[in-house]
Amino acid sequence: MSSAPVPRKSIQQILSALNTIILGKETQIKLALTCLLARGHLLIEDLPGMGKTTLSHALAKTLGLSYNRIQFTSDILPADILGVSIFEKESNQSSDEQHGTFRFHSGPIFSQLVLADEINRATPKAQSALLEAMEEGQVTIEGKTRMLPLPFFVIATQNPISQSGTFPLPESQLDRFLMRISIGYPDARSEMELLTGVDRRHLADQLTQVIDVGCLQQLQQQVNEVHASATVLEYIQRIIHYTRYEGGYNYGLSPRGGLGLLRAAKAWALLHGRDHLLPEDVQAVLSSVIDHRLTGAAQLAGQGVSTQVLQ
Repeated sequence: MSSAPVPRKSIQQILSALNTIILGKETQIKLALTCLLARGHLLIEDLPGMGKTTLSHALAKTLGLSYNRIQFTSDILPADILGVSIFEKESNQSSDEQHGTFRFHSGPIFSQLVLADEINRATPKAQSALLEAMEEGQVTIEGKTRMLPLPFFVIATQNPISQSGTFPLPESQLDRFLMRISIGYPDARSEMELLTGVDRRHLADQLTQVIDVGCLQQLQQQVNEVHASATVLEYIQRIIHYTRYEGGYNYGLSPRGGLGLLRAAKAWALLHGRDHLLPEDVQAVLSSVIDHRLTGAAQLAGQGVSTQVLQ
């Protein structure tokens, strides 16, 4: 038996709070929240200084999530992300004795919202430290499996590949991200408000919690309850088929990618107050879900793919 739905007013309060921090980016904010509600992970690809860190911090504050930021660099090690066991000497032993125990010190990955900042500045070895965490919600360290907190949401940022000092994310890592978005430059009106107003990071620090973790998990559960008719499921299947056999890509959408598209569309519908899925919901999230998974042909916008499928 499902619990009582979270009031629509709470969702609007979350969006309103975030829109006061990241100005003029209503669609990007909705996509970020959609990704979280769909239990996915988010990749933000953009130039430095576009508000990626501020958005992740504001999300954590608004939703009451524990938060950690990991700055990825070329010399970061997996232990810097996951944690390490350190030998701790017993306090009652003399200095020449070595009695004690190894105690695990958890890394920054053990948070509900983790910002992996500039992930493509790290080596593939360090990037791979996130694979198990993102897919399984757990990490295996020194032969022991440790569960990560729930909910668990990774926001990774990456600079454009054309910038120096970057390591392209492998396909296996990209596929762990349900959605990829770009924030982009602000419009003229929003930029003027940024120039004349209060620093957005200061405003983000002052945000108050709108819902608790329990309500957030309720919303995630409600996503599963959004009804998808046979007609809409056939529409999604035609999109998947197009990417595999008709679009000229090296590889089409995997079953995981297809299921991710369905979950993201359901979350978008819930965000807009609907308990059933429309084709427009699929189209709204399509580009963010599939573009980073497709290679080989000239990249088509998500709307372009869906239009050709309907022909």
